[in-house]
This record gives sequence, C-alpha cells and structure tokens, in this order.
Amino acid sequence: MKPKVYITRKLPDRVVDKLKNSFDLRMWEKEEEPVPREILEKEIKEAEGLYCLLTESIDRDLLNLAPRLKVISNMAVGYNNIDVAAATEKGIMVTNTPGVLTETTADLTFALLMAGARRVVEASHYLQRGDWKTWSPMQLTGQDVYGATLGILGLGRIGEALAKRATGFDMNLLYHNRSRKPDAEERLGIQYVSKEDLLRESDFVCVLTPYTQETVNYIDEAELAMMKPNAVLINSARGGIVNEEALYHALKKGQIWGAGLDVFEQEPVPTDHPLLSLPNVVALPHIGSASQNTRLKMALLAAENLIQGLLGETPKNLVN
Repeated sequence: MKPKVYITRKLPDRVVDKLKNSFDLRMWEKEEEPVPREILEKEIKEAEGLYCLLTESIDRDLLNLAPRLKVISNMAVGYNNIDVAAATEKGIMVTNTPGVLTETTADLTFALLMAGARRVVEASHYLQRGDWKTWSPMQLTGQDVYGATLGILGLGRIGEALAKRATGFDMNLLYHNRSRKPDAEERLGIQYVSKEDLLRESDFVCVLTPYTQETVNYIDEAELAMMKPNAVLINSARGGIVNEEALYHALKKGQIWGAGLDVFEQEPVPTDHPLLSLPNVVALPHIGSASQNTRLKMALLAAENLIQGLLGETPKNLVN
C-alpha cells in the first residue's frame, strides 16, 4: 500500500508526476488560494507525508492531529511556518529547499536596491499619471549605486551572491553576521564590521538574516536612527525582522531616504498598510525566488526531499 501524501497547493504536472508513482496523493487543487485550515486538519489525519508552502501554519495543534506523519517537505528555504521543535519531538522529519533559489533571490534583492535608489516605481507612476511635462535639472533625482557602500546583514548564500553582484558596481562592501567568514572576505573583498558600524556607514542596508526569535525586530527604531539620511533599507528576508511601524515613521520623517520590501509581517500585506502609501517605498509581493526555472527547481527539490524521507532515506535537506 502506497504511503499517503497531502499537497497543500496545486503543483505543476511535472512535480505531481514525480510523486504519484510512489505515493497515494491528495492535493488542494487551487493554485492562487491557500488550503483552508479545516481542510488541512482533516487531510493531515491520514497523511504520512505533507508537502506544504510558507502559507500554511504547521503548528503543534495541527501536528497533534497527525499520528502517521513522518515527513514535512516545505517548498521554501525558510521554515518559520513550521513548529520544528514539536515536529522533532514527534519524530517527524522537516525539510526545506535551500541553494536552488540563491541566485534568483540575489537578483531580486539587487533589483530592489536599484529601484529604490533610482526611484524607478515612483518615476513610472509619475509618467503614467501624465505629470511629466518637461525635463528639469533635479526632477526625480535618486541616489548613486556605483561606488556606494553596501551593508549586508546576514552573509549566507544569498548575501554572498548579492555581494558578488555589487562588485560589478565597485561598491564598498560591509557585512555583519553571527560569525566571521574569512574565506568570503578574501573572495569578495567584503569587510566584517559591527551591526552598529554597518548601519552608520552604509548607503544601502540589505537585510538577509534568517527569521528567528533573536531577529524579530532586528531593525527597530534605534537601528533606523543610526542610518544615514540618504540610506535605503532593503528587506528580502522575512517580514518581522524589520519593525514596520518604526520603518514607516523613519521614512515619513525623512530619517532615511527609501526602502525596498519584498516581505511583510502579514502576507498578503493589507492594501491599506501605511508603508504602501509612501512614494519612497518599493513594495513587492514576496517574489524573491519567482523565476519560472527557480520555482520549478524548488518544487522538484521539495518532492525529492519527500521521496527520500518516506522511502526510508535521510533527506538531503533535513533541517531537524
């Protein structure tokens, strides 16, 4: 009898085909709408494998309903949507999809940096409204990227890939991390500094730290006050690492110059969120890894993790 697997969102046929030979599959058939909690609670009771997205909260209450569950395969690098401690207590393997989205997310992060610096979205709206009447010397002037100082908070795979891109712009590179990375310093010409020095010296601050209890509100009122008035803050890591209320006030007061955000504490972000009302904010709907090739690679890797775990192997991307 094939192990039962529940999939929380409609997946490409190529991914489903990879799974259906080995497992008895059930899948939420909607692509743009998360599975309702009550349906997930019902389906997980019989499941031995769960293939899920960041949109599902896999908490202790849900896991208590899943006596047969052996593997949770999360189609994401982050796994803050899963109570890993509870899963571990119950002997449930948790896996993620690192590596395959590194370059794509670094591309998007640098795109946010460029868009925020040169007011790309604001300028596009200006043109579309019909406000462009003539050329003038200081019209829609932004910040230079070439030769500027980039500070990276969290020098993991994506942070290193971002630094590599910045070298093409002759940027001065700073980083702060839980531990120093001498190899990366040598390869990339990047300098380790304290968090405080990075905030004070950087023209662009990119947040790429993992979301943990220690990094909730990692950028708060005090940190924003340290930044330059011409600085741009980029967050393509997770919402909640940056205190959104503090960021709104800092931007509104001109304490910092701009922000580029791909993530929010509540997702989807409400359309009346104060940050969305500011012209100096470039806001995106969590599309860091959203290239066609990368999303397919992530989906296939999540499938492979599930297969390995349910067939008695140790998954390559086990996080617990």
